[in-house]
Amino acid sequence: MLVECYDERGAEVYEIIIKQIFQDLVLGSSVDDLKAYVNPDDPVFVLAIKMRKTSNAILFGEVANLTYDKARDKTVILIDDENYLPNILRELWKRFSRDEIYQPNRYQLEINGDHTDYESLVVDDPHSNLQRRIYDAVFRILPEGFKIIKDLSTEDIVAVVATDELIKDEWIEKAHEFIDELNKGM
Repeated sequence: MLVECYDERGAEVYEIIIKQIFQDLVLGSSVDDLKAYVNPDDPVFVLAIKMRKTSNAILFGEVANLTYDKARDKTVILIDDENYLPNILRELWKRFSRDEIYQPNRYQLEINGDHTDYESLVVDDPHSNLQRRIYDAVFRILPEGFKIIKDLSTEDIVAVVATDELIKDEWIEKAHEFIDELNKGM
């Protein structure tokens, strides 16, 4: 972790704030590296965080068995891994009302019609979940009042420039430097 600031004490304070927020959100083991730039004279805060690799997305068909009962015109879903049931229901509720999903027991769901094509739906995306948690941390870290934010994030790096003024090109360049350094592992 590197916090750049001409004021050494200010850099230390921000480092403590960042560590505390990461600890509160249990993010320490999910982040490879972090670079921040703070300049109180030029009200700017640049932050770039490299996320660790996560497991692959979990598809509906990997945690549930979908079969079509032609005689009843129903898709029967047998849950293989109950841990994903809330995610499965959330995805189904996006497509159907709660009344359209019949749940005779905790391991079985039924829906009218043939929906076996749902096997390829993503029910859990660890990368997206981690990214969302990191954005939560970023918005807690940013100084109060810095409402002008430019998101420069890439696939594995969450990067933002924040200020309470117009964003300058040099700040965006700084963020791109941080992204390049994090990609190279510096």
